[in-house]
Amino acid sequence: MVFIDVGCGEGYFAVPASRRVGPGGRVWGVDINAEAVERLKVQAKKEGLDNLFLEVNEAENTLFCKGCADIVFFGIDLHDFRDPLQVLGNAARMLKHSGRLADLDWKDQPMDVGPPQEKRFSVEKARYLIESAGLRIRSVQDAGPYHYLIIAIKDSPGS
Repeated sequence: MVFIDVGCGEGYFAVPASRRVGPGGRVWGVDINAEAVERLKVQAKKEGLDNLFLEVNEAENTLFCKGCADIVFFGIDLHDFRDPLQVLGNAARMLKHSGRLADLDWKDQPMDVGPPQEKRFSVEKARYLIESAGLRIRSVQDAGPYHYLIIAIKDSPGS
């Protein structure tokens, strides 16, 4: 299995994914924060996670592969990118035909945690961006009191 963590930071999602896919799988992570990526590299080495490959770069400029990813994951960060549509377009290109995009993000409502509300994407805005990148929404669900989860697939003619 190939799992791509876009905006991986210090590996909150990349490390468990690396453990989950095991030695036969691969996890790629990208983040613009060089210090966070370096801390993640140290942790991965300490845990012997040889299947975790990391890059310091803007997600807008990152294309790890074409048609190789089983999952492209956005962990509470789609709202942070300079050009989310470009990032989603890259995600669509990296997905296998049978792959899934997962967008876990903050609900657009007042709360004492997370980024300012004006920075968050509503489900409707996230859905619009994901569909504009050529992906088809499979499900939208609550992911606890603060987050939502959108799952999308590559759209294909006749599907």
